[in-house]
Amino acid sequence: MKHIASLLIFCLLALGVRAQGVMKFEKDTHDFGKVPEGTMATYEFKFKNTGNQPIIIANVQASCGCTTPDWTKTPVLPGKSGIIKAMYSSAGRPGIFNKTVTVTSNASTPSAVLTIKGDVVTKSEMKTMMTPAQLAQSPRLVLDRNVHNFGKMESGQQAVAKFTVKNPGKQPLELGMITSQCNCIGYKAVPPTIQPGQSAVVEILYAQRQTGQMSDMATLTSNDLNGDVKITLKATVVRDLNAGSMVKESGAVVPFK
Repeated sequence: MKHIASLLIFCLLALGVRAQGVMKFEKDTHDFGKVPEGTMATYEFKFKNTGNQPIIIANVQASCGCTTPDWTKTPVLPGKSGIIKAMYSSAGRPGIFNKTVTVTSNASTPSAVLTIKGDVVTKSEMKTMMTPAQLAQSPRLVLDRNVHNFGKMESGQQAVAKFTVKNPGKQPLELGMITSQCNCIGYKAVPPTIQPGQSAVVEILYAQRQTGQMSDMATLTSNDLNGDVKITLKATVVRDLNAGSMVKESGAVVPFK
């Protein structure tokens, strides 16, 4: 009886050890090849849970700040699939890159390392490598306008301008970084990949702290090989928009009207 009981306990323990999720990736390395500078190189690593218990991803850590990870946040049940998304910002980073993301989970292998790599080249370099037919297949970034005037706004206020982005090109359009000399312009909301012939709205924040008649330019990067797009944001920036505020006009102090 003792022998049978010991054997039963051993079998139960063995089954408990085997009762784990197994994270099986389709591949653990992705090579983007040539990446136009300014674009966000994005790839989704797909995995399947081939084990017999749910997999919960605790964390995904990138090897540098230039790589942003995202992942399936809900438990991945046995037989189901999940993703680890790695996004590399190529703006201002020409040259070869090789970055990793480390996945920590309760799977049978608690830590997995995924790799993304590629070669960031300028758009002018990309254009010289491509035939006219290939260039014709490029995505295109077209805005409904290139200038937005906020009118009167308060210093430090975060005003939002909505621009419509259209992609009349032949390939999906992806927006990259937005840059400005004033460091007062940024994204509030960026649309996902814009398919050929489709449009989407991008929301841009403007937070100018200087006062007076302001006009600031920003550059929107994308995977449009024809070049980046520039926008100009204008405003009359005052210290206080309250009805009782006093401002200087022509050397005299007068209230807002």
